[in-house]
Amino acid sequence: MQNAACIFCRIIKGEIPSMKIFESDKTLAFLDIGPLSKGHSLVIPKHHGAKLHDIPDDQLHEVLSVAKKIAIAQGLENYNILQNNGRIAHQVVDHVHFHVIPKPNEQEGLGIIWPTKEADKGELQRLLEEIRSKM
Repeated sequence: MQNAACIFCRIIKGEIPSMKIFESDKTLAFLDIGPLSKGHSLVIPKHHGAKLHDIPDDQLHEVLSVAKKIAIAQGLENYNILQNNGRIAHQVVDHVHFHVIPKPNEQEGLGIIWPTKEADKGELQRLLEEIRSKM
């Protein structure tokens, strides 16, 4: 399934050129044209879906192994695998995609501020039970 208006679907169809790293019947990987660091790549399922839960499991099986192979091929020691879902989670293109972002030093690559907070153990236990009951 593809979406004619989606930039990634158009890349998959060959309507927009890309620097392909890998392609199979279910997955495409290419260099990001606006990289955070040298080697920043995108790995996408060919099945169109805006969010991770929109993609059938069989269309996702290959994605992480391809991301791993890209990291190995570049000899990356430090890197991030990033996948965003929704605008307030910083998703720009409404087609599931995984970033492989090399982190060669403190200045290049993905910068993250992770504002942790103290968790109530009782609330965590209730949340755990709720999530487990729905899986």
